[in-house]
Parts: sequence; structure tokens; C-alpha cells
Amino acid sequence: MAPLPKKPRTPKPPRAWQRMLSGRRLDLLDPSPFDIEVEDIAHGLARVARWNGQTIGEHAFSVAQHSLIVEELCRVIRPGLEPKWQMAALLHDASEYVIGDMISPFKSALGSSYKDFEARLEAAIHVRFQLPPKTPQTIKTLIKKADRACAFFEATQLAGFNKRESVQIFGAPPAGYSITLEPMPAFDAQKAYLDRYHELAEAMGLSTRA
Repeated sequence: MAPLPKKPRTPKPPRAWQRMLSGRRLDLLDPSPFDIEVEDIAHGLARVARWNGQTIGEHAFSVAQHSLIVEELCRVIRPGLEPKWQMAALLHDASEYVIGDMISPFKSALGSSYKDFEARLEAAIHVRFQLPPKTPQTIKTLIKKADRACAFFEATQLAGFNKRESVQIFGAPPAGYSITLEPMPAFDAQKAYLDRYHELAEAMGLSTRA
């Protein structure tokens, strides 16, 4: 009697979660606010390079350091900005602790699927830190303006752009504001990010966990 044919193996579904150093397992397809910790965000962003690492200096210019400057610029552009919107500015690129920092042309090439994934992750991060899942348009516009101003300084000081082309691409920074960028070691950027987070969390009345 001939042996029965073997049933084909059902392939296991691909792993769709990432283990963080905090021990959390973040579901990448359906991220939960309960699996998001600021320590993981700070650690990751301090090690994600802006400009795909194409910057001068001993250290990469990290997304953590970029986020600190964007948050500062938001306060310069709009004095008296509420702490919760300062927090939104600090966290504006927080999703990149999972997905990395993709340059804008590549994001455009990936299209809506990337944007949908990014939006789900951003919403979970906002809920975790008691912000609206969707940032109000006026605040998004403010953060974008600050983001582009920071990119101007990064481009001209670190990434090899001249001022003329930087103004064409990113626009001019706020009048009277200037900053000299010095890329920080990852540990220092991580600490600075966490320190600012805790200042804003206290101002918002958020409980912080050790």
C-alpha cells in the first residue's frame, strides 16, 4: 500500500512585533499605547541618524537631538505654547524609534501604505502620553514650520547644502534665531531627550514611571 502523501506545511505568519529593551513587545501592525515607553523612544531616537547618516562630525546627528531643537523652535515661533503641544513637538518624530528616519523622497515613493502605518503608530504614541490621537492642524503646521527650520540649519551646517538651495528647499528659519549644531553622542542625546520629556510631563501633570 502506497504511503499517504504528506500534507503541505502551513508557513508560519511572519513576526510582526518588535521586542524593546524595556521588555515590551510592540505589535507593529496594531500598536498598543500600553506597549510604548518613553525610555525605548529616547534610546531608539538617539541612535537613529538624520540624513541617512550623511552628515559631518564624529557622531551622527540623531533624531533625538533634532526633536529637541524642533520643540525649542516651536516655543520661539509661538511663545506661550501649552506644555501639551510642546510635548507633541518633542514627540513629532517618535515613530522613528520603530521605523527609522526615512528621507522625504523615499516616503513619497512608498506611498499611502507607509503613511497609514506611521499614522497608526503616531496615534498610539499620542494616546500613551495623553495627547489627542490626531494633532490639530494648527499645531501640525507649527511643528512642520519648526521642523523645516531645523532642517535648514542641519542642511547648511552638517549635510553639505549651501544656504541658497537650503532656503529653496526648506525655507528661511525664523528671523533672529540662530543655532550652532554639534552632533551629540548617543548617550548624551538620549539623556537630554528624557530630561526634556520629564520636564514637560511634570508641566502636564503626567505621572512618570521609573
